[in-house]
Amino acid sequence: KCGLCCQQVSKSDIYAWLDRGDGTCIYFDGDSKLCRIYETRPIYCNIDKSYKMYYQNLMTKEDYYNLNYLACEKLKNEIRIFFESLSE
Repeated sequence: KCGLCCQQVSKSDIYAWLDRGDGTCIYFDGDSKLCRIYETRPIYCNIDKSYKMYYQNLMTKEDYYNLNYLACEKLKNEIRIFFESLSE
């Protein structure tokens, strides 16, 4: 619930249509760091539904969760490196 992925939608062709013009999702609430349409969010934003619809025949759920975790960690690291470079 950090909102990092929601603030980087322009980095992915899958999510680019959600970009409000600054790389942030049109449904992201910056104050709460939550999705304003969470219950009706697009299927690509719902990990479990996305897995069931697109990936269950390609990999195990555990592998899919691990890939999502790795993508999240990569994004966190990119953001950390960016902010560290600002302080140099």
